[in-house]
Order: sequence, then C-alpha cells, then structure tokens
Amino acid sequence: MRKFFSNRRLVIIVIILVVCFGLMAGSITMRNRRNTPPLIQQFGNDIVGFADSAVALPVNWLQTSFSSVNDLMNTYPENRELKQQVTDLAQTKVRNQALAHENKQLKQELKLNSSMTDYDTVTAAVLMRTPSAWQQQLVINKGQSSGIKKNMPVMSDGGLIGRIAEVNKTNSKVELLSDTSESSNRFAIAIHGTDGIVNGIVTGYNASRDELVMGQVSSKAKLKKGARVTTNGMGGITPKGLYVGKVARVGKDDYGLAQKVYITPAANFNDINIVTVAESASQE
Repeated sequence: MRKFFSNRRLVIIVIILVVCFGLMAGSITMRNRRNTPPLIQQFGNDIVGFADSAVALPVNWLQTSFSSVNDLMNTYPENRELKQQVTDLAQTKVRNQALAHENKQLKQELKLNSSMTDYDTVTAAVLMRTPSAWQQQLVINKGQSSGIKKNMPVMSDGGLIGRIAEVNKTNSKVELLSDTSESSNRFAIAIHGTDGIVNGIVTGYNASRDELVMGQVSSKAKLKKGARVTTNGMGGITPKGLYVGKVARVGKDDYGLAQKVYITPAANFNDINIVTVAESASQE
C-alpha cells in the first residue's frame, strides 16, 4: 500500500514537470510569433509605466526644487561678496580722487615754494574749518614748534589767502582775506597799471561774485582787466610780491567818488586743504 502511494506521487510530479515545460515552450513560441505582447502583458506594462510617471514627477520636482534652493543659497554669499567688492571699489575711487586732488595741491605748493626764493616757507594742512566761520578762518596743523608766528602771510593754490591770527604750540588759526568783519586785518596791495603802480588796501570781499575789494586807491591811473595784483610790502609785516589775483573790474564806491577795484583771487577760498606760510628772510 505504501509503495502504491509513493509511485502515485512520483507520477504526479512527472506530470507537473511536463505541463510546466509545455507551458514554457508554448509561451516562447507565441512570443516569437507575435509582434505585440499579449493584452494582459500590455495592461501590466501600462500600469507599470503610469506608476513610474506618477513616482518620477514629484521626485523630479523635488530634485529641481532642491537644486534651486541650493543655487539660491550659493547666490546669497556670492551677492554679498560682490556688494562688498563694489563698496570697496567705490571707496577706493573716492580715496584716489582725494589723493589726486591733494597731490595736485601739493605740487602747486611745491611750485610756489620754489618760486619764493626770498622767503622761508612752512607747508601745513588744514585741520578744521567750521561752517559758521567758513569764510572767516581756518585752523592749520603747524604752530610755534614749527616756527609759525602771528601775522605771517598764508598762501594756497599759488595765491595769498590770509594771515596767521593766532598761534598755539602745535596749530595756528588763519584769518582769511574773505573775512568781511570790520576788525579783520587788511593787506596793502599794488596793481601794475598802464600809467604806473596803483597802491591800495584789501577792504572787503564780495562772496556772491567771489571778488576781493580794493579800496583806498592811491591813484586814478587807468587799470586794465587782468592786471596782476601783488602785495606791496608796506607795513613791514607782509613780504613784497606775494600774488593776490587779477583785476576783474573797476568801479566807484557808494558815494561815486573814490575808485574801487574788484579782484578775482588766485586761490579758491572754498577749497583749501594745503597751505604755505611765508616769512621774509629780513624778519628773522
């Protein structure tokens, strides 16, 4: 009985193997004969393709989003670095412009010093200039320790701008020619006219026209526009021959009697950074 069941089991196994091999052979034969897969296989492939698309779409979106966020995060420090570079370039440009302007003024002062052979000169920088007294005075960084003395004339940009009004140990106050106060010191100046030399005194300053006013004119000699104006050395304080400016026009005083001469100053009173203090050798 036991032998019968064992033979029967063996027969069933053999039959199953034969059926499996037959199905495999039939499947291969049908696949080779058909140009398209069976309907069930097509349906399965479509389902798999749809599933792939459904999964790939959000995955691709996430990858793109992460890439954009990463690019944005990289862009922020780059943008900050570029802004800093732009700021540095702007500061460098401003500094270069300031240095070029200062260099130009220093060259002018050196040229002035080389032409002033009869004077001892001290070059100084402007320390302070208050808006409330812009046209009246300024402070320079040289004082008693540098040999500066009261009433010494001060030059800038090739022309006379004022005189030393107050001296401290390391700095001095300069009273400008553009000071219109009554108590300000005046310079004795001379103009070389067609009929000789005309002497006078700087008595005022016209800010609206940027002109020095020469009053107490000693002569009615005819003056030509553009005539050179210099200090005449009278009084023994200011050296002779310091350049002041050029004649701009000639007019009358408020009463129409005395002659007034208006002078275009050689220096720009609104742009003074470097000055030269002059002293005649005979004053030492």
